[in-house]
Amino acid sequence: MRSKKLLQKNKELEEIIEDERAALFRSGKMKWGSKAACGFHRIEINDLSVKSGNTVILDKISLSIYCGKLTVVIGKNGAGKSTFIKSILGERSYSGSIVFRDIKNNTVSRLKVGYVPQKLDIEPNMPLSVYDLAAGYISRVPVFLRKDKKLYDRIKARLEMFDAGDLIDKRVCDLSGGELQRVLLTIACTPVPNLLLLDEPVSGIDRNGRELFYKILADLKKSYDLSVILVSHDLDLMAQYADDVLLVDRSVIARGTPEEVMASEAFKKTFMVNGAKE
Repeated sequence: MRSKKLLQKNKELEEIIEDERAALFRSGKMKWGSKAACGFHRIEINDLSVKSGNTVILDKISLSIYCGKLTVVIGKNGAGKSTFIKSILGERSYSGSIVFRDIKNNTVSRLKVGYVPQKLDIEPNMPLSVYDLAAGYISRVPVFLRKDKKLYDRIKARLEMFDAGDLIDKRVCDLSGGELQRVLLTIACTPVPNLLLLDEPVSGIDRNGRELFYKILADLKKSYDLSVILVSHDLDLMAQYADDVLLVDRSVIARGTPEEVMASEAFKKTFMVNGAKE
């Protein structure tokens, strides 16, 4: 019972800190990049494997991902990219281990994960506002009750950090693809997780929307103590924004900076046809 109360107090403290940061950002007293990642937090993935019957979907993936880094996962369709994300989320059974470690103190703690899916299925004309959607995720107060001004201001401040503050009263069904993804990113980062997972979050979004989303991600990883893993087919934006790239085909067949991976034989075999990029 005591440990549950302590966890609840820690959660409430985290929320207060994040609310204060959002308020400072909204007032213009704090900008993106005000708090860099510490560099001492590491997510260790050891021999992660997934099977479906006798079929091997992922085969002994091992890597370490440090806070403050954007890792982009690329590969052909059916290579196991989405299965990799679902395994970390706990939605697929796997063998191996996933550990969140503070390497400065050599301590292990529970991994807090935020997730942005490729899309969210919303019924046309559904009377659900962005405020309703966000409040349903981050508040214990039922959204069908009257709108709480303090919670409204809190959500608006958080949305503004992701260039989405003006969307708070819009219906979710009326949002563009890029607007919806920025709203979902806001929710996934409230409170800020240790690891942010994104499964092709800009699929079907226009070029300007994709660039804005990647820019927000770049600012986010500089400003908070978190790691980001993103599945993407956009090789140009991957080359521009990724710190680390994993080329996956059941296992990791190439890893390194965007330049290193794109120069590898594995990349050329995967994405080149007759010497031309697919």
